[in-house]
Amino acid sequence: MSVKTEPLSPLHVSPQPSARIVKSDRTRAAILNAALDFLWTHPFRDMTVASLMESTGVSRSALYQYFSDLHEVMETLLTMLQDEIFMAVEPWLAGVGDPVALLNEMLAGLVDVCYQRGPFLRAITDAAVTDPRLETAWVDFLGGFDDAATARIEADQKQGLIPDFEARPVAFAVNRLDAYTLLQAFGQHPRKQPDPVRDALARIWISTLYGAQWMEKKSSNLVRT
Repeated sequence: MSVKTEPLSPLHVSPQPSARIVKSDRTRAAILNAALDFLWTHPFRDMTVASLMESTGVSRSALYQYFSDLHEVMETLLTMLQDEIFMAVEPWLAGVGDPVALLNEMLAGLVDVCYQRGPFLRAITDAAVTDPRLETAWVDFLGGFDDAATARIEADQKQGLIPDFEARPVAFAVNRLDAYTLLQAFGQHPRKQPDPVRDALARIWISTLYGAQWMEKKSSNLVRT
């Protein structure tokens, strides 16, 4: 049974703003958007240049003017998604104030992005199992969040907000838990409801980093959207 494509507007690609939008900008954006739309309902292994370019209205050869191959298309989209997620999680990574409130805000943003992007994340993780280039891209993608979470944990440890433990293994563990949970919840149809997923992740993050007493204190303040 076919699944109706849902809008993916936040990640959809627009030409770079300028006084004059040239055709090449529009064509590159059309290729990336076509890839997103295709991966909403198909695995990466089914993607071909013909199937991708069919919906763009330009010739198959146009793809090679902007990308070396389909792998580079996927890597470009993954980089864009990384930027979008980093914007969503910035409140906790770089924010000042109540760390648990910031963490709740971060998780709300993360779940919102992944609810929209789940099928794409599923496509790239499935492809990474057998494709060395995409495996490297995915490992680097996760590693960037490991670095950022480690830095925040260590900063809060210096302020006495988080107990003293080795930060990086914990950052690695909670990030991988996030990845698996979000993929299972949103990477296939029908997707799970986002609120219970967000609350579950909040309980794990807050209890792990700041202690169960923080979870009790802040449970009534979990971010709802």
